[in-house]
Amino acid sequence: MEIKILGPGCARCQATEKNVKEAVNELGIETKIEEVKDPVEISKHGVFSTPAVIVDGKVKCTGKIPKVEEIKSWLN
Repeated sequence: MEIKILGPGCARCQATEKNVKEAVNELGIETKIEEVKDPVEISKHGVFSTPAVIVDGKVKCTGKIPKVEEIKSWLN
């Protein structure tokens, strides 16, 4: 499983990363978490509002900080 967090590294992006890591830890799964800060790379995913979360190539949310429970539902 691969998770990408897209955004410039702002406080909202950091909060999203924290929630993603918490969800992964609670589920006890193996995954690669990657931060994508390059605006060109972000736009290649069709994302224009950050933070955004992509799980295995599928955009799961954009423009908001997802809750831990919501992230866990994507990973199950």
